[in-house]
Amino acid sequence: MSYWRKKEAEFEEVQQVIQEHPGISIRELARQLDVAPSTIARRLPSLEEAGILLWEDDNEGLWPFEEKS
Repeated sequence: MSYWRKKEAEFEEVQQVIQEHPGISIRELARQLDVAPSTIARRLPSLEEAGILLWEDDNEGLWPFEEKS
């Protein structure tokens, strides 16, 4: 079983906060989820593996990736 499948609920929570607060910093995201910023940084590659696509702007803000129609 993939690591991300074990953490699916946590990943969905991360995705929800980012969608509610586009451009949120890793530090602020971690504060809202009550985890260390390093925990968020470690989860980012697994989020992508789970199909949760994000992009980081020049100010290190996290944004949901949305396909343009």
